[in-house]
Amino acid sequence: MQDLHDLKLILERKEPLVVIETYEESRALELLTRLAIERGDALQQWTVSDGLRRLGFGEDVAVTETESPDKALRAVKLREESGLFVFCDLHPFLDQALIVRLIKDIVFQHEGFGKTIVLLSHQVALPEDLQRYAVRFRLTLPGEEQLLSLVREEARHFSRTTGQKVKTDNTTLQQIVRNLRGVTYADARRLIRGAIVDDGAITQDDLGPVTKAKMALLDRDGAIHFEYDTARFMDVAGLDVMKQWLDKRRDAFFGDDPRMRPRGVMLFGVQGSGKSLAAKAVAGSWGVPLLRLDMGNMYNKYIGETERNLREALEMAETMSPCVVWMDEIEKGLGQDGSDTGVSQRLLGTLLTWLAEHKSSVFTVMTANNIHALPPELVRKGRLDELFFVDLPRVDVREAIIRLHLAKRQIADDTIDVAAVATASDGFSGAELEQVIVSACHRRGRSMQAAETRLVTTDDLIDEVQRTCPLSVTMAEAVQDLRDWAVGRAVLADSAH
Repeated sequence: MQDLHDLKLILERKEPLVVIETYEESRALELLTRLAIERGDALQQWTVSDGLRRLGFGEDVAVTETESPDKALRAVKLREESGLFVFCDLHPFLDQALIVRLIKDIVFQHEGFGKTIVLLSHQVALPEDLQRYAVRFRLTLPGEEQLLSLVREEARHFSRTTGQKVKTDNTTLQQIVRNLRGVTYADARRLIRGAIVDDGAITQDDLGPVTKAKMALLDRDGAIHFEYDTARFMDVAGLDVMKQWLDKRRDAFFGDDPRMRPRGVMLFGVQGSGKSLAAKAVAGSWGVPLLRLDMGNMYNKYIGETERNLREALEMAETMSPCVVWMDEIEKGLGQDGSDTGVSQRLLGTLLTWLAEHKSSVFTVMTANNIHALPPELVRKGRLDELFFVDLPRVDVREAIIRLHLAKRQIADDTIDVAAVATASDGFSGAELEQVIVSACHRRGRSMQAAETRLVTTDDLIDEVQRTCPLSVTMAEAVQDLRDWAVGRAVLADSAH
């Protein structure tokens, strides 16, 4: 087992402080127990409920009532024998000066006594003065081979306990294994068991619930999460140049040659012009999961933690491949304002390295409103495959957008002079056109129910257009500045006006 080998190497390097972040506490303790037996080390475990207790073999500590973390650490400090001391869920106490000082004291004793502190929890944010002494270890997630073994193991267990053989087919089996990528061994086992015990079979009906449960598990980390609301390109009006570009690269994305695989695109332009919808449509049209990377959730007060959050999020994306990663308003996370003490620069370096080196089927879609705030290293070609400028929609695209939003509200477009509304709304974004329709419905005093919205007329819509001052007017200089910048630097996502 790779985890056992890697953890063994860490202990053999005589690291005084080891941090293991995982939800699989029992699995981590099992590995540590096996290594302690193999090495002949005493192994002690601390929890706030039980204090410091012997785990596996070795002598119990002489001190009683060690539920308090300071008393437990003092007991370890006073011990003159070597050993592994696993502190489970010590993270809430790591902001206390006494606790930090005691850990440092034990770390400084390592050369003399060979005592190793292991901090085990789902998340451990070390204070700066402990980080230099610590090495982090992460349990690997199961691959498809391991997941398939778990399915077979749970199927055998079900057969032994019920006398029934689990029914499935190879196609469904392969699909459910792919859907389970990215979760821990324990979570995968629980999801597999849930799929089997329901009806004694693994069928297509299990794929949806398993995927939904998996998404819920992965969402708890906060930095990267699934977007349930994807779209199809038929739901996106215009952007024909970008659509053609993506269509030509679809087969390469799913191909086996990483050298030909597209890496991603940058979409920038006027707010409300459909950048986010286009990002969702890539995933929906290619039939792959859409993961949204929240740049704001990655920032952490501890040095190095923010970059680690980004690395973990990108690792999760690779585990979930093939998939689309959507980084919305990326300038807010990587903007160059000189006020973040270099954090954005370190984030940028981590992201650029990943973009250049990753081999997995992960397609990145970055969206930005303020292209000027982005570092030039990210914008230039080579990091991403193409830079698309999403301009305000031309008149025929506005017609298509209006028809889409009318259809969503079950308003018959043959009762509306769509061409007249589209002509009157020159300079409007897609989001502004939608709001025009919504406002017209509200002005009529109607709900969104179909039977009550049919009374909305062309005059209502044109009246709302005339009442609205679009962004292209209120921020005319900024919009024109974006257009000027895009000339010769970016590809128009839609055909020329």
